[in-house]
Amino acid sequence: MRWRLIVDGALRGALNMAVDEALVEAVDRGDSPPVLRLYRWEPACLSLGFAQPLAAADAAFCAANGVDLVRRPTGGRAVLHHLEQTYCVLARLGEAPFSTDLQAAYQGICTALVAGLRELGAPAGLAGVPAGGYIKPTEAIPCFVGPASGEVVAGGRKLIGSAMRRHNRSILQHGSLLEGWDSRLQAGCLGLLDDSSLRPVVTTLGELMGVTPDPARLVAALVGGFETTFGIAFEASSLTAAERARAAFLAAERYGHERWTVHRNRSLPSTEPSVG
Repeated sequence: MRWRLIVDGALRGALNMAVDEALVEAVDRGDSPPVLRLYRWEPACLSLGFAQPLAAADAAFCAANGVDLVRRPTGGRAVLHHLEQTYCVLARLGEAPFSTDLQAAYQGICTALVAGLRELGAPAGLAGVPAGGYIKPTEAIPCFVGPASGEVVAGGRKLIGSAMRRHNRSILQHGSLLEGWDSRLQAGCLGLLDDSSLRPVVTTLGELMGVTPDPARLVAALVGGFETTFGIAFEASSLTAAERARAAFLAAERYGHERWTVHRNRSLPSTEPSVG
C-alpha cells in the first residue's frame, strides 16, 4: 500500500491549517490516497481548538511578540507552534490500515510516531489509560498540560500533543512534536502569569537527546515509523493544482478570516476561483 508523503517548509498558520483541510477533502473524495504531511510554522503561531473562545488567548500579547493566531479545524486546547515538527495524517476510515474505530486510528498513528522516535533514539512511549477509560482525542485536557491516554510521552511527560477530527468517512489527525519549547512565550500567549504550571509536564527532543535532531534525520525516522507500523510505502508528493487552489481559498476565507478565528463561523463565500 502506498501513501503520499508531503514534506513542506515553514508556512503561516492559516495556510498550514488550510492545506490540512484541503488534503482531507481530497482523501475523502477518493482523489488522493492516504497522506502523511510534515511541516513547520513561520512565524510562530498560537492555534486554538475549534471550540475554544478567543479569550483563551492573549491576542494583544501574541501580536506584540510576532505570534500569529489561528483556529484549528480540530478540537483540544491552545498550542504554541514554534520549535517543533508538525505532522498530519489524512486517511479514510474503514480502509487499510484503519478500521472505523476513531480511538484505534488515533492510537495507531501515535504508535507509528513512537516507532519513529525510538528509531531516532528517543525513549518515547504511549501514555496509559487513566481511571475511567479513554479520553477522546477531541476532549483532551489542555494541550501540553498533561497527556491523555494513548498520547506520546517520555518519562511520563508529554512529547507530542495531537488532535483528531472526523471528516465524513475520513480523519484528519495532526500534532506537534516538540524539538524545543519556549514555555514563557507559551504562558504569555495564554495570558498566564508565569510558566510554572507548564514546565514540569512537558519534555522535548532536545532535552531527551541532548541535541535537536537534524530535520532531515527526524523526517526519515518518522517516515520509517509509519512504514514499519502500517506496512506501507511512501511516494514523495506535493499538492496538486486543485489542492493548492483549495488551500489558498481556505486560507483567505476561513483560517485567515475573523469570521472563523474570532466567531467560529465555518461558512464560506458561495463561490471560489476555479482551477485552470
